[in-house]
Amino acid sequence: MRKLFHLFRAHPVLTPAFLLAAALTLLFTIRTVVFTIYWSNPAHKNQQIEPWMTPRYVAYSWDLPPEAVARALGLPEPDGPGPRLPRRSLQEISEQTGVPIAEMAARIEAAAESLREQPE
Repeated sequence: MRKLFHLFRAHPVLTPAFLLAAALTLLFTIRTVVFTIYWSNPAHKNQQIEPWMTPRYVAYSWDLPPEAVARALGLPEPDGPGPRLPRRSLQEISEQTGVPIAEMAARIEAAAESLREQPE
C-alpha cells in the first residue's frame, strides 16, 4: 500500500490513469468471457422467437447478420457505420408498427432460411 501512495505522489496524473485503464480492461475482459460462455451454450441457439427478445438477441441466437434481421422486421437503415439494431423488444416494435409477433417471427425465419440456402 505504501508503494501505491509513493507512486501517486510521484505521478499524480499517471497513477489514476493507469488504475482506470486497468479497471476498464478487467471490465471488458469479464464482459467478453461472459458473452462467450453464454452464446457458446447450444440452448441459446435458434431459440423460438418470443416477444421479450430484442432484434440483436434474435440475430445472435439465429446467427444472422444484424442487417438481415433489420430488413426482415422492416426497421429503418442504421445511421453511421456498422449495423445497429434497436434495443427495444419485439413486443415494443410490434406495438409501434402494428405487425404481429407471429408475422415478425415468420419473416425472420424466412430470412434465415434464404440466407442458409445461399452458397457461400
